[in-house]
Amino acid sequence: MIPFLDLKAQYQSIKSEIDAAVLGVLASGQYILGEEVARLEQEFADYCNVKHAIAVNTGTSALHLSLLAAGVGPGDEVITVPFTFVATVSAICYSGARPVFVDVEPVTLTMDPAQLEAKITPRTKAIVPVHLYGQMADMDAIKAIADRHGIAVIEDACQAHGAQYKGARAGSIGTSGCFSFYPGKNLGACGEGGIVVTNSDDQAKTMRMLRDWGQEQRYHHLLKGFNYRMDAIQGAILRIKLRHLEAWTEARRAHGRRYTLLLGGSANLRTPVEIAGRRHVYHVYAIRSRDRDQLQRVLSEEGIQSGLHYPIPVHLQKAHADLGYKAGDFPISEAAAREVLSLPIYPEMPAWHVDQVAAALENTYVS
Repeated sequence: MIPFLDLKAQYQSIKSEIDAAVLGVLASGQYILGEEVARLEQEFADYCNVKHAIAVNTGTSALHLSLLAAGVGPGDEVITVPFTFVATVSAICYSGARPVFVDVEPVTLTMDPAQLEAKITPRTKAIVPVHLYGQMADMDAIKAIADRHGIAVIEDACQAHGAQYKGARAGSIGTSGCFSFYPGKNLGACGEGGIVVTNSDDQAKTMRMLRDWGQEQRYHHLLKGFNYRMDAIQGAILRIKLRHLEAWTEARRAHGRRYTLLLGGSANLRTPVEIAGRRHVYHVYAIRSRDRDQLQRVLSEEGIQSGLHYPIPVHLQKAHADLGYKAGDFPISEAAAREVLSLPIYPEMPAWHVDQVAAALENTYVS
């Protein structure tokens, strides 16, 4: 069996560090926010080259607070893409705003700037590009449009820890950037977690209050807030893992290059393309095939796990039928949803597993 992801392998590689960090928190008696979380915030802000990082309990909460801090509320519109995990859109709905979709580019499957400006109305308050699978969207083009209209850009970087656009880290270009620390992410907690990064002093202050019941100091509630606080154990674990992130990223990138080398000549498969000037961190290595479902069955028969990210675009999800979209509205997203197949990739993955996955594909579909 070749697993899609092996979290146990990562834990075993740094077990002594993780165990010591967890035991340190348990001994401290400080289990929510506290020193470990504060240190994580500073270290992650430094990693992203921004002034502030605000740690929260999930990536969804990070998106929600970013929208609220940008002034998004009922009656507003927020533009994003339908080819993403549903949490991107759910966070917009939590704020009371209406999600408005633009289609994705056919190569990167990230927001298509050419379609963006036509969707802006007087009600548009923010744009949320999604850095899908570990590669950043075209931030220069998106930011230029947003700046012309005075609109906030909130980066959904939940799959893009360490990704870069022309040398700038994911999360550092927009008004704010949001990350998930779900266990399977490139930087994952041993549980739930998330973080927002920003250079805005005012927004950072607002989000710190909002995550902790809207209080500036204990029992002084200035805002109607939430319980979005990060556990100290997760903060301690993430601090350890952050020190390894660059090495893990380079391992992912090496696996991605190997897959592309072995599969790139196929007439039946399309491999991911790393755009010049962008550092792809391969949270997901997603190939595309019109025979995707059959291909997944073949891999399964060979003992190779794979994934689907994402088989139903958000605008066709029953939960969001109220938005009024229909099949055919976003053809690139819909085609991708039918075709994408995610291959095993994680830092500790043996190189020969990459070769074995490629060989299984070559024996079936690669011409």
